[in-house]
Amino acid sequence: MLNRPLSRRQFLRLAGLAASSAALQACGARTPTLATRTAEGPVSYQPLALGDWAVSTPESQGLDPAVVADAYQNAARLPNVYSLLVVKNGVLVAERYFHGRNVDSAGRVASVTKSYISALAGIALREGILTSLDQRLPEFFPELDWPNMDPRKADITLRQILQMRSGFPWEEMANLIDELVSTSNWIRFIEEFPLNADPGAQFGYSNLMAHAMAVILARAADTPLLPFARTHLFEPLGARIISWPMDASGYYFGSGDMCITARDMAKFGLLYLNGGIHNGVQIVPSAWVDDSLESYSTGIYGDQLGGYLRQIEYGYFWWAATAGSNRFNYAWGHGGQLIILLHHLQMVIVTTADSLHGQFGDAAWQKERAVIDLAGRFIASIRA
Repeated sequence: MLNRPLSRRQFLRLAGLAASSAALQACGARTPTLATRTAEGPVSYQPLALGDWAVSTPESQGLDPAVVADAYQNAARLPNVYSLLVVKNGVLVAERYFHGRNVDSAGRVASVTKSYISALAGIALREGILTSLDQRLPEFFPELDWPNMDPRKADITLRQILQMRSGFPWEEMANLIDELVSTSNWIRFIEEFPLNADPGAQFGYSNLMAHAMAVILARAADTPLLPFARTHLFEPLGARIISWPMDASGYYFGSGDMCITARDMAKFGLLYLNGGIHNGVQIVPSAWVDDSLESYSTGIYGDQLGGYLRQIEYGYFWWAATAGSNRFNYAWGHGGQLIILLHHLQMVIVTTADSLHGQFGDAAWQKERAVIDLAGRFIASIRA
């Protein structure tokens, strides 16, 4: 389905909804030093030993170095790839930055933000801030005019929001995209946007509902979500969130655009690979990690994404797919921001790329597809 230009254009527009006017590279990083790119020769991928990650080599961790070298050679040919990182058995075995980026460069991770929101929801349940995934929208938005809107909206649960099965439409496919992105005051659209399905009936990718989930967390915790995220997730993980845009009401966007370095994205991936544990501390409940990576919707996008990914499924703000014989979960953001979890191989793969801010349609899809295919070809080439 996503190989058809119209369908992909529709998805690309909604995937980057919360993007601010700043480009990915202007996200609070120090001025980068230029990385050497050699498209026709060997590309170095030796990770930097900086103390925040244990480093090793692919062969030392049982990974074919020829397969890794091929992936980095392919990455070096792409003008929009900014980094490619590979973690195996808990250690960083390969790392490379491109086009002026370096280890300090932080980028807008677009809809990868949703997977972080999912983690915060699990933490909120553990802390008693949320009581159940069966809690419903009216509990958190009492100011809305519930008696005079579609009564089905009052039945939407947190579980359905996390599964992208709320009944709210894909904003682009419902011709609501321009209205949504023309303002940063999104809460009113809970009233105004029509449902296109009964809650729980079908998959529908809604940036509005992803943002609603972030607002729900902030209201339930009675604190802005950024300090909550730093206290309960980022600081225990030894990671940083550099910046995060807010809506007109002062709520941090749940739909996208946290600003994070590639190494810290890899830490988040490893956290989920290890069942929510980091350095012996249970940061995210293990049962929540398991539930988040389950599949609640299948056959999405005609069961294919780009040239390699098949069997596309969705959990709690996490995706799943297969490439070759390898099944994996992934967080996915506009432009090709990816955190990929291969549990059976004990691997995490991270890509960052041009966020393609304001760019949609066929040309943007070809750029994003190239990054997805880079990752898909690499995954398909790995033998257990």
